[in-house]
Amino acid sequence: MKNYHITVLKGDGIGPEIVDEALKVLDAAGEKYGFSAQYDFRLMGGCAIDATGAPLPEDTVDSCKKSDSVLLGAVGGEKWDNLPGDRRPEAGLLGIRSALGLYANLRPAKIFKALKAASPIKESIIGDNLDILVVRELTGGIYFGERGRREIGGEKAAFDTEMYTVPEIQRIARVGFEMAKKRSGRLCSVDKANILESSRLWRETVIAMAKDYPEVELSHMYVDNCAMQLIRKPSQFDVIVTSNMFGDILSDEASMLSGSIGMLASASLAESSLGLYEPIHGSAPDIAGKGVANPLATILSAAMMLRYSFGLGEAADAIENAVGSALETCRTPDIFEEGFRKVSTAQMGGEVIAQLK
Repeated sequence: MKNYHITVLKGDGIGPEIVDEALKVLDAAGEKYGFSAQYDFRLMGGCAIDATGAPLPEDTVDSCKKSDSVLLGAVGGEKWDNLPGDRRPEAGLLGIRSALGLYANLRPAKIFKALKAASPIKESIIGDNLDILVVRELTGGIYFGERGRREIGGEKAAFDTEMYTVPEIQRIARVGFEMAKKRSGRLCSVDKANILESSRLWRETVIAMAKDYPEVELSHMYVDNCAMQLIRKPSQFDVIVTSNMFGDILSDEASMLSGSIGMLASASLAESSLGLYEPIHGSAPDIAGKGVANPLATILSAAMMLRYSFGLGEAADAIENAVGSALETCRTPDIFEEGFRKVSTAQMGGEVIAQLK
């Protein structure tokens, strides 16, 4: 039996509750599909600040580097909002991405049949098989560029710099092409090449790479148009590849097509098989400890871990199918509709396990 070493970062707010359910599902999947997991629990985020004074302790980084994969809950909360930027819980996220070389963020926007009515977009627009994958560059661009403040004409000013090198663009574009090749063969590269020099280099580089992927249909779209088209006709997209900031914005927009941010998983991948898997929602401290948080995004993140880091596609499919089956009968409060059974965080996790078995 294959045994995997997983570093677990439960984080803040609802993080511990939703991660606990994901671990139970992983254990159940392991029993059925012949693998096991060893968990190393570490601190990151606000809980790490409270315990150690730092959002990302060194022993956490060391554990993550030695593990086969990392599962994260959520970090942050009002308690730490007044801290300097480099000492806030969110600094731990940027730090772990950099430390582990997590350059590719995968965010699927896929709607479960039972949740079509929950989407704010009309069913006639969503269609029957909404399934978009946003591939976001994660360690470059404006979030990691030179920044600062200065005075201009006696007035305060601030600047943030967007910069990409050709190797950085090639690395993330390759992920986009490979993902499109495994899906329906369509890749849309999103930039702002009519205005930004960094986007012109981005587009030139992606076009040059297309010759290595003749089976993939490559298109290009400006980011403002893409934001509109995701709402107008989302079915035109299969895989979207884009820069750090554009991907941050577009993936959140795409997530709402599915009906609830509580349903959206993500994967952040390194050049090795190491990955960090987390739901895209926040820590929701206002509902922490009440047993009403939706654990499905974290459970689906665990399924992505099995697929992308461990190569266990059959087990990943089974978890995703179990989530779909569970949604046919029960809902947590954030996605509740009349006619369904309202359940707690733990009960939803238990229903997924029951469907999995």
